[in-house]
Amino acid sequence: MMVGMAGLEGVDQPRRRGSAVAARWVQVADDEQALDMLELFGNPAEDEVRLPSRPQSAATARRLTQCVVLRQWALGPQIAEHAVLLVSELVGNAVRHTGARVFGLRLLRRRGMIRVEVRDPSRGLPCLLPVREMDTSGRGLFLVDKLSDRWGVDLQPRGKTTWFEMRVADR
Repeated sequence: MMVGMAGLEGVDQPRRRGSAVAARWVQVADDEQALDMLELFGNPAEDEVRLPSRPQSAATARRLTQCVVLRQWALGPQIAEHAVLLVSELVGNAVRHTGARVFGLRLLRRRGMIRVEVRDPSRGLPCLLPVREMDTSGRGLFLVDKLSDRWGVDLQPRGKTTWFEMRVADR
């Protein structure tokens, strides 16, 4: 029995190393994709990035957010995970509900917090709806409300900015 377990450990070990190597290649590819997106669209931490109002733009917004939060600001993976999820929800709402051709994404880092803003030309306000267990949609603002420290909407002369803030440890 011990011989069998030793044999299995020997087989598992290369797989783990192979997985680590594969994970590293994926990370390098992700880094290159993130850098390509920063070059193509701009850095939302430096200025508002304008993205086309298409479902594919949610992936772009997630990648840009992850790149800024993890790499540029060096914040933890849980903050990045929550920020990426919530930006996806705000972008999804802008794409689905505003009729906009483009929307703006902006990331701000201030002392002790980050702020993510999604600006669109619609003045229609998002609604936080009650969520039931079996609901298959309508959970976006519920997640924003639960995972962020604050969120809101600022009406502009032409459109609105929907935003959320998350507390972070200062460097």
